Amino acid sequence: MIARLVRILPRFAQIHWVPETTSTNTDLIRQARDPGGQLLRPWLLGAHHQTKGQGRGGKQWDNTPGTQLMFSCAFDVFLPSQQLPTLSPAMGIAACQAIRSLLPGFQAEQLSLKWPNDLMWGHAKLAGILTEVTRASASRLSRDHFVVVVGIGINLNRGAELSQKLQRPIADWNQVCKTIPQAGRHSPEHLVAVTAHRWQQQLNKVTNSGFANLCEDFHAIDYLYGMPINILNEGMITQNGIAAGINTYGQLQVRNGKHTQAISVGDVSVRPQYQQDNAHGEHTHSPRQA
Repeated sequence: MIARLVRILPRFAQIHWVPETTSTNTDLIRQARDPGGQLLRPWLLGAHHQTKGQGRGGKQWDNTPGTQLMFSCAFDVFLPSQQLPTLSPAMGIAACQAIRSLLPGFQAEQLSLKWPNDLMWGHAKLAGILTEVTRASASRLSRDHFVVVVGIGINLNRGAELSQKLQRPIADWNQVCKTIPQAGRHSPEHLVAVTAHRWQQQLNKVTNSGFANLCEDFHAIDYLYGMPINILNEGMITQNGIAAGINTYGQLQVRNGKHTQAISVGDVSVRPQYQQDNAHGEHTHSPRQA
């Protein structure tokens, strides 16, 4: 895998894949902060197993070796600190666009992005993305210099088993390939390469021109748009309304009557109301077609 990735991603200064680690995101953040470490980026680190992988909000994320494709990338970015939270949905958009590029025509629309960074196949979660930002050892040279570390875990198989275990719909790449046989032509290395490359392109675009077209790009792949949703914080519903896309800061817009509330990344978790209603045998809602 390493040799192929090195050929496909020649601009990456460092590419490693390890049998096991605590967390690929944590490893790259630690490396970025090391004053004696390599300064030339981007970096890519993958693992067959993560013992302390984390999801959004610091939630523990368990995985079984061989069932997920897990890797993280580290990139330099030069942005004002107030714009850093917008990187989370921006990197989610890039990952969704990357994997959609592997799927033919209208079938690619079955893949969407659930704010801020869950990839959905139909109504089931296929992958989760975690974006973190740190100061690098050389960041003292510029106050706008940061290192963004973005990691992804893509379910490769055992989606049905996970669905039963977690009591919520989980998809896997094997299911995608059964639905769309052409997807089976793409190896795990190809999934890694197209995603890492699209992340790099997205950050180059952000560095050069900011977050232009962020709202439009998100709208094209928005899983929640137009759906009744509940906003939860520590398991308690704090807000409900209709999902209405994102604003230029990457915040989710929730419309309730004439009022619109902006929900910040990381402060809340979003659950499509159709999933909660369906648990009681009530009406379900379909996602908006892009």
